[in-house]
Formats: sequence, structure tokens, C-alpha cells
Amino acid sequence: MATSSARRVLVVDDDRALRFFVAALLEESGYQIDQAADGVEALRKLTEHGADLVLLDINLPGMNGLDVLAQARRLAPRARVVMLTADDTPDTLLRAVRGQAHRYVRKPMAAGRIVELVNEVLEASEASTLPIEVVSATPEWVELVAPCSLEVAERIHDFVMQLEAHLPDDLRDSVAQAFRELLTNAMEWGGKLDATRTVRIACLRTKRMLLYRIADPGEGFDIEAIRHAAICNPDDDPLSHARVRDELGIRPGGLGLVMTRALVVELIFNEKRNEVVLIRYLD
Repeated sequence: MATSSARRVLVVDDDRALRFFVAALLEESGYQIDQAADGVEALRKLTEHGADLVLLDINLPGMNGLDVLAQARRLAPRARVVMLTADDTPDTLLRAVRGQAHRYVRKPMAAGRIVELVNEVLEASEASTLPIEVVSATPEWVELVAPCSLEVAERIHDFVMQLEAHLPDDLRDSVAQAFRELLTNAMEWGGKLDATRTVRIACLRTKRMLLYRIADPGEGFDIEAIRHAAICNPDDDPLSHARVRDELGIRPGGLGLVMTRALVVELIFNEKRNEVVLIRYLD
């Protein structure tokens, strides 16, 4: 990639063979590479050379990756940090969220996916790096306050769905789609994609239920858009409204919310239609 030639990636992993393999893949793609085998060396490399992106293993000798993450935010605040780990426990993931990790990815990864991941993270806009406030970070109750940016919504969606990784695939996919639709609808319609405004997201988990609550910062969710779509779309093209919105880069609004209702057991709006609770019962 021509755009990657000036980008520096720091690969931090105590597995020497894996570290050299990842570094070689990225060098072939045109990235400048630094390597570190432990946390102390990683912080030294950040101090000396900086980085645009840090691929950071969590299980490092001595100082673990989460401690490195905390100091990296201070030493290189503009660097985007992707946590790479085989540790998929909620506590570890939530500490990464609190530390403002940009992404959290489970190992092992396919070789091609590593390059794709680095490209995706570095090509994301500055809006994607806006801070997410962590109000609560327990496995049973996660609560976040996030700026109204679709790029931030993608980060939150990724983290939240990692928490549900042990669900059956079909259930996880339906919950993921419903949660993403509600979150992006809130940020676009209520928050007007104004990053100075925020959305509050709570994710509650019990043995028998998943509950997501999204509090919208403005006018509320676009429930009425589906009625407009039904009136305006020709009979022979009932989805034209959604297609036009997609071409313009706009979320599907009410149509998406109606689709969301089919994916969950309960979808409850408050009186002002600016807060919603999504409930999915577990068998």
C-alpha cells in the first residue's frame, strides 16, 4: 500500500517466531516495523521512535500488556493500540476497554487477516479514536458513555460482541445486528453525528438474559421513517428508500428498527422515544 509507507507499527510479543512472522508480513506491505519482546522494551521503543499503531500481546513477561497499554497512552497518545491475546475472559477485555484500546483481537489470526486489521485501523478516521468513558466495567454490568461517531460505534460494537463470544453463533449474530442498529440509529438520528454529544450504553448479563439499554442524546430514534418509506416506495421496489439511504451513507432509520424487532424478544422504548431497552432471553 502506498499509504502505509510512512506508517510505523510496533509489534510486541514474547513469542519470537510469531513476532518475526507478523513483522515480516507487515514489512512486505510497506510498513516500518519495530519489535519488542516485553513491556519494558516496548515502552522504550515508543519513547525513542513513537508509533502509529501498536500490536500488543497481553501475556507478556514482567509487565503485562494491559500495564503497557496504560503507559503507552501517555507516551504516545496518538498511537492506536490493538490488543492481541488468547485470553478471552471478560475481565481482561474490560480492562482493555478502560485503557482505551482501539481494538481487541483473539489469537491465533490468519496471516491475511493481520494485514487487513492493520490497514483497517490505520485507515480509520481520527473520529474513531475519540475516548470512550467507562462508567462500569464488570462482566455483569458494562456501562459506557461514547461520542456520537459511527467510527466509535464500530469500536463499541466490536468490544460488546467480544463479551458475548461464548453464545451460539446464530444467537450472537442476531444480538450483534440488533445492538449495532440501535446504537448507530441513536448516534445518527438523536446525536446528529455530533461528536460533542454522547450516547450512554449499558449492557447487563445474567444467566438467563441479555439486556442492552441505549440512552439517546437528542430527538430520539427514527421510528417514523418506516412509515415514510412505506408511503414513498413504489410497489415494485419496496426497498428503494433503504437503498437510496445506503448510497448516501445514511443509516436505515425506522426500517432498520423494524428489522431489529424481529431479531430480539423485547424492544421497549420510553415515552419520548429517546431511550430503548433490548432484551434477549437465553435458553
